[in-house]
Amino acid sequence: MMNANERWQRLLSPERSGAPSQSQGIERTAFQQDYDRIVFTSAFRRLKDKTQVFPLSQSDYVRTRLTHSLEASCVGRSLGALVGREVIARHGLENVESADFGAIVAAACLAHDIGNPPFGHAGEDAIREWFKNSGLLERYSFTNAERADFARYEGNAQGFRVLTRLQSPANPGLQLTNAVLATFSKYPRASWLEAGENSARHAGSKKFGFFQEDAAAFAAVARATGLPIETPGQAWRRHPLAYLMEVADDVCYLIVDLEDAARLGFVPSGKAEELLAALAGTHAGEGKLARMAEAKERIEYLRAKAIGNLLEIAAEVFLDNEEAMLAGRFAGDLLAASSAAENLRAVRDVAYECIYITRPALEIEIAGFEVIGGLLSLFIAAVEAGAKEEAMTTRERMLLHLLPAQFLGAERIPDPDPYRRFLRIADFIAGMTDSYAVGLYRKLKGIDLPGS
Repeated sequence: MMNANERWQRLLSPERSGAPSQSQGIERTAFQQDYDRIVFTSAFRRLKDKTQVFPLSQSDYVRTRLTHSLEASCVGRSLGALVGREVIARHGLENVESADFGAIVAAACLAHDIGNPPFGHAGEDAIREWFKNSGLLERYSFTNAERADFARYEGNAQGFRVLTRLQSPANPGLQLTNAVLATFSKYPRASWLEAGENSARHAGSKKFGFFQEDAAAFAAVARATGLPIETPGQAWRRHPLAYLMEVADDVCYLIVDLEDAARLGFVPSGKAEELLAALAGTHAGEGKLARMAEAKERIEYLRAKAIGNLLEIAAEVFLDNEEAMLAGRFAGDLLAASSAAENLRAVRDVAYECIYITRPALEIEIAGFEVIGGLLSLFIAAVEAGAKEEAMTTRERMLLHLLPAQFLGAERIPDPDPYRRFLRIADFIAGMTDSYAVGLYRKLKGIDLPGS
């Protein structure tokens, strides 16, 4: 039985997935290198044109997935360092700095949305529904796990695939440290276990985090970091630092979405100030806030105060539950177990009513179903025809020519395995930006012509 010191040393493994060991530099640790590797990927750059909350917004003020990820990484770095300082002192960890905790969480936060398809969560729903209604999942002899990969398609699993396979495929992947990959993985389980009986009790059981083609790669990460096993080869408990990544994500999207919504007029400024003040632990008539005349300035100030206060609260809950997390017994999420839970619930309620189901958001999301469904229909039909030993139509042949070689098999022939064949088309479409997906759909449907 490992003690806490030994567990943390393993959880903070700087070894790289699928790569030989490398020495760390004093000036730039392996975890900082991971952060830089993610920043320079094309998948990360494409987040600038992927839906956050206000899809394809004409405003240059509101956040995209790119700015959200950068903000979350800043919050994650602070939260990780805050927790790391206490963990190191508690257990006498050697050759570890609080900055290492911060760098691990920051890198995981930076990548947490990197697998999201166009149109955000609506894009995930569109891919799931298309495959469930296509009849293809019944046509072939898929395993239950392979079938569930499509029927329950998940951007988190796509993200793991991007980091370990699709970016720099010759390596393969970015070869990030095991600590960062494990922290990135909010849902360390296979798709066919997603609806299991533990899903209501464990936050890491709500969704899934890897496709079957990537199961061995994930298992290697789990072994390297010593994640507690739930189902051998298929499900593990979360890495403790994954809870900090989740906090950084939740804090940024809830509070920042509220700030953006107030700026765009979806939520009255007074209501936004009231909600943020409750989270910040302050009042409108106090100190510096009382001297601010502009609503924009007050909201920005309260946003910063609220984030800082929530980090202190989340760190306290983490440290109170550290032993349970190390053993894989912690079941909830940090913010839901905190003193801020009720105030956060009030923000969620307003966000749902005034932001997430507004007419413009719903109209764009519905259009996203049409775009993604249309692209899947076109390209799946083309690779299906190409995989058969029969004549292809001219249109199907042209569609195959449009597919990058990475998403086909050897010699640009569709993979003979239908599971891998469909997964590669999902890879292709999930990697698109909102604008590229819309533009390609319009061109292939003859709505727009190239160069028009």
